[in-house]
Amino acid sequence: MPFEQLEGFITPTKSFYVRTHFPIPKIDKVQWRLRIEGVVEKPFEIDYDALLKIESKIIPATLECAGNNRSFLETKVKGVQWGLGAVGNAEWTGVQLSALLDRAGLKSSALEIILEGADSGRLEDPKSPRGAINFARSIPLEKARDVLLAYKMNDAELPPEHGFPVRAIVPGWFAVASIKWLQRVIVTDKPFNGYYQTLDYAYWKRAGDTAQLTALSELQVKAEIARPGAGEIVSANSNVRVHGAAWTGNGEIVKVEISTDKGSTWKEARLGGDSRPNAWRLWEFDWRTPAKPGQVTLLARATDSSGQTQPVDRDPDRGTYMINHLLPIEVEVR
Repeated sequence: MPFEQLEGFITPTKSFYVRTHFPIPKIDKVQWRLRIEGVVEKPFEIDYDALLKIESKIIPATLECAGNNRSFLETKVKGVQWGLGAVGNAEWTGVQLSALLDRAGLKSSALEIILEGADSGRLEDPKSPRGAINFARSIPLEKARDVLLAYKMNDAELPPEHGFPVRAIVPGWFAVASIKWLQRVIVTDKPFNGYYQTLDYAYWKRAGDTAQLTALSELQVKAEIARPGAGEIVSANSNVRVHGAAWTGNGEIVKVEISTDKGSTWKEARLGGDSRPNAWRLWEFDWRTPAKPGQVTLLARATDSSGQTQPVDRDPDRGTYMINHLLPIEVEVR
């Protein structure tokens, strides 16, 4: 997504970022089936037309790649070197996963829900399984009630690159959980230890002196500056609109602050629109630029309703993911 072009609450589909690990599968929606199986009383499969007959729901939800802002890391790490644009906010139409789980009837031993996509391929990682694997992730049973099985994006049929015919939307979580090209929902009574759940898309979570490898889940509180962009030239002694978006996975954004002096002082920005759960909040700030030409570092930081504030420094235990420390935007005043 060209984040510097951010203007509206909804990201146009044509501008929404795309991330895939395997080739985009070609799926005929007439032949497509979604299977609900595992530790359920009545496993079944459902076709596209039958899914569309179930009561639908429309939600706005922000999806962010877990590696968004990787280019800001001072020590370069592996992975796509995303700048600011591996994030977007769309309106999703679909069926609540809970409707299908209720139909299947969960057994008392149910623990997690595995979401499996039709995309598959072989991995070069020597730690990966031999042969082809499907992209799959799991979510805890209690989170499954929030999941939407989306067949529309911004009031139009899902494009192939965004998961046609159906993708899971797991609101408030990193987009890796929002499986595209969904083909199986597997209810399991054991923790899922798939490749993209443990060896990849995981981080070290500390508890005292110990650290445990943990699957990525909730979005982290974050604000990003859309304009001025990095390296942009602004006029000295003028009024400049600084604006962007902020989001979180735990609550709602309640405050965004701006610093024009590398974090020494902060001033509060104006929040735009109504607060919507699991969707970003637009904000703006009127900046009177210095009369003296030179380089200026702009910073934005967000605070959410749970009291979390964007950290100053990077947590190295997060590896190549979950980048939500303050992101400096250098501009030139002339």
